[in-house]
Amino acid sequence: MSENAQIESVLQKKMDNGKKALVVYITGGLGDDWIQTMHSVIDAGADVVEIGIPFSDPVMDGPIIQMANESSMKSGSTPVSILSDLRGENPAAPLAAMTYYNLAYRMGHERFASGLSSAGISGCILPDLPLEELDAWSDSALKSKIETILLAAPTTPDARLAEICERSYGFVYAVGLLGVTGVRSELADSAIKIASRLKKVTSKPVLVGVGIGNPEQAVKASEVSDGVIVGSAVVQEMLDGSSPEKVGELVSTFRNALDKNLSLIHI
Repeated sequence: MSENAQIESVLQKKMDNGKKALVVYITGGLGDDWIQTMHSVIDAGADVVEIGIPFSDPVMDGPIIQMANESSMKSGSTPVSILSDLRGENPAAPLAAMTYYNLAYRMGHERFASGLSSAGISGCILPDLPLEELDAWSDSALKSKIETILLAAPTTPDARLAEICERSYGFVYAVGLLGVTGVRSELADSAIKIASRLKKVTSKPVLVGVGIGNPEQAVKASEVSDGVIVGSAVVQEMLDGSSPEKVGELVSTFRNALDKNLSLIHI
């Protein structure tokens, strides 16, 4: 476990207590009340909040999150303003930033990592940063006590899965399906398979993201993983202009479903 294992320790405690983790993604700078939305989803049961820092070419993101990125940037939000908004908020759950490597590269690894840390962020996801090029960023991240969360795709070979797990901190992000983020009508079989493969090679928390669009899918994915990441469904609520409280109500449906399923299992 890393020295700055805030996310990992929170999720590990959840696992030790026999519960499933819920990570919620929101787009930074989306709406004047996005900070209140962050607090609301935590109050509703999110164990970790993933803050999307908008980027002009989000290769992993589907239409909903792309639209949210564009809306945030059009309103004047920047990486600097988003991090500034977060300073001093002291949320009741750890935060992870999700953005793209070009942003970290342009700002400089040390400056970017330090900026995340000073904003109260303890984890970072850079989905387009290859494992082979991880070292330079990882060294700077560790100096600022930022946990680098790595992704594992359904097509990743077993040998590479083990290396990803070894070098990932916070949790291992099991990508539920090939393609971009978004809400799907059914949970992909690949989500179950990648989570099962990862659980065989690591004791770190394994969470399934991409394609988790409703509570039923969250429950199904969590049966073979340690929890789920919910993004597009929540961001759609934000795009629709829903209040922080209304977004929190949606998150509560995921939290309640995960907890209820565990109660049924233990009866």
